[in-house]
Amino acid sequence: MRRVPLLVAFALGMISIGTQAMEHAVKTLSPERLGMGNNELAVGLSQDWQRPLPDVQRALIIVHGRLRNAQTYLHSAEQAASQAGQSATTLVIAPQFLNQDDIERHPSPDSLLRWQGNAWMAGEPSRGPGPVSSYAALDAIITRLSDRQQFPSLTEIVIAGHSGGAQVVQRFALLGQHHPGLEDDGIKLRYVIANPSSYAYFDEHRPVKVDAGTCPGFNDWKYGLLKLPAYAAGQTAQQLEQTYIKRDITYLLGQQDTDPHHPALDTSCAAEAQGTYRLVRGHNFFDYLKQRHPQGLQQRLVEVPGVGHDGDKMFTSPEGQKALFGQ
Repeated sequence: MRRVPLLVAFALGMISIGTQAMEHAVKTLSPERLGMGNNELAVGLSQDWQRPLPDVQRALIIVHGRLRNAQTYLHSAEQAASQAGQSATTLVIAPQFLNQDDIERHPSPDSLLRWQGNAWMAGEPSRGPGPVSSYAALDAIITRLSDRQQFPSLTEIVIAGHSGGAQVVQRFALLGQHHPGLEDDGIKLRYVIANPSSYAYFDEHRPVKVDAGTCPGFNDWKYGLLKLPAYAAGQTAQQLEQTYIKRDITYLLGQQDTDPHHPALDTSCAAEAQGTYRLVRGHNFFDYLKQRHPQGLQQRLVEVPGVGHDGDKMFTSPEGQKALFGQ
């Protein structure tokens, strides 16, 4: 007699799990596709890049956060470009790193790349259809932009992200492959890292004392350089650091991003070893860089007054517009 209620409870539980998955899925898939062999990456674009864009002087690659809401970030970047008077000369590209929940909610071709959970943040390979690192996907966008027949006037590529997207950009600046064709064509590559929860450090030093016994993974990737993803194969920690310190990077920090209990803040022991909240974590990491490289860096830290953990306000602020567009 008890089997019926148990079966009903089981069925209701499965429905609940399915509903939660639907709630966690993105509301909108970005409409454009970037071909990568037999795979395709979902992207949002401010202009049609299927035709030559002779007026485009800057490409802004904007990386979404953990919600994977690429269209929201696309619109924020478009608004920032408009306010800066740079819409006509800027192509905004918003890659979308989908996961399995998104594919289950939205009818999608088998060729569309998808990752396991938030594995894309750390540059892990996609779950399907082929194993492609999210960082390799950014490389593919850069390669597309280096086509001088399509972009004859391009002078710089800016890779920017907020929150989870900023984590991607910081790690990509560290592990990202060299693109010699950009230098040959006079195309500058810059990075804007806004309010990430954590950073990848070069050694075991942390601003907050950490007990390796109770937090054994604090120096593993994505917090340190141990157990690097396959994308980084063949590169030593020293090589990675020397490459990173030569990058043109702006760390953009909201002065009000100081909530140690923010729901999207990484509160793992590995992240807590970097500081209590995002603003102090950013300062701690930048101080760490300056201590290791007192000869100077081509990097800067900029605070945005009156703004907390809000990507739109960060990028549309005067400080954000200057970081993105050099104005």
